[in-house]
Amino acid sequence: MLKLKNAALLLALCGTLNAHAAEPATPIKVGVALDISGPFATIGAETRDGLNLAIGQLGNKLGGVPAEFLQTDFAGNPEQANQLVNRYLQRDKIDFFTGPVASNAALAVGPALFAAKVPYLSSNPGPSQFAGKQCNPYFFGLSYQNDTYDEAAGKVANEKGYKNMVLIAPNYPAGKDHLGGFKRFYKGAVKEEIYTKVGQIDYAAEIAQIRAAKPDAIFFFLPAAMGINFIKQFVAGGLKGIPLIAPGFSADQDIIQAVGEPMLGIYNTAHWAHDLQVPANAEFVTAFRKQYEGRYPTVYAAQAYDVVMAMDAAVREVGGKVNDREAVLAALKKANFKSVRGAFNYGPNNFPVQNYYLRLVEKDAKGQLANKLVATVMEKHQDAYVGECKM
Repeated sequence: MLKLKNAALLLALCGTLNAHAAEPATPIKVGVALDISGPFATIGAETRDGLNLAIGQLGNKLGGVPAEFLQTDFAGNPEQANQLVNRYLQRDKIDFFTGPVASNAALAVGPALFAAKVPYLSSNPGPSQFAGKQCNPYFFGLSYQNDTYDEAAGKVANEKGYKNMVLIAPNYPAGKDHLGGFKRFYKGAVKEEIYTKVGQIDYAAEIAQIRAAKPDAIFFFLPAAMGINFIKQFVAGGLKGIPLIAPGFSADQDIIQAVGEPMLGIYNTAHWAHDLQVPANAEFVTAFRKQYEGRYPTVYAAQAYDVVMAMDAAVREVGGKVNDREAVLAALKKANFKSVRGAFNYGPNNFPVQNYYLRLVEKDAKGQLANKLVATVMEKHQDAYVGECKM
């Protein structure tokens, strides 16, 4: 009888152990603040699509560990972004954060994330503050530093011989960074420097100002609906003869699709292109076009895809022990993942040292409007603020 009782106890114990073994690991939680509505809605949708492609390819796991991606629209409002992040931190206990499109949102949510020691991998904004004096080991500017696209554009403007130009951007932190970056490299005269309202859609007054200035060319940073409306009105206003040059955000696939033929011939600079000859990039573009009805991905989608892959590599590196924040930071810094832009390295301020390219809006072999990679403008370029970072 005693033997039977011991056997029963052993079987019960084994059953308990097996039940525990079968329980799924606590999922890694990633807070994602998305701009699905508001002034950056088209960019937010691209970011979401890039993220979800990577998430699907990884089977909703990071480093082989089940992961939960909490995706919430905050409508591009920095105050709402701050509320959302506090909810993610207090209620959901997130392990990583990503998502916002604009620099004002990034600056708003950064302090709370840093205080909570939650790694923030930026899928788009690269404010100068976080690259310089306010750099933080928990912020990874995985995309670019705001000014760098425009530094490349300034170099292109010099090479094209533009002696005087009008510059235009929205009046918010990224707008100022972008025009500042252009002026840092551009050697000609700035006839007008115009700042518009964020989300503005009527540019009649600005176009009249440009017409009166008679510049050799225009440099404009107007992402999402702002760029769509500006280009349409610029061409409709009879100014097509004045060359337009932009950072890639103002001439990417989201803008191209919405504007159409008037986009032809616009030069823009970026750290990535869909036809960049990198194996990981070819795989990404093919998968993206298959999943999203044949459309080309944008820079935003490519960056978001890289963010998920960077998280995946870091979690794998630490064996799923995401509570060891120091180990996670060290793993993220290694950037041991196959980026769509090729070899990936961070500078001392956790912003990438990378190439910047010139793209031109043309028609592809099937007659579809898309950017074509033209040339490399800068190689292994580091942002201008790294010297101010005391990390």
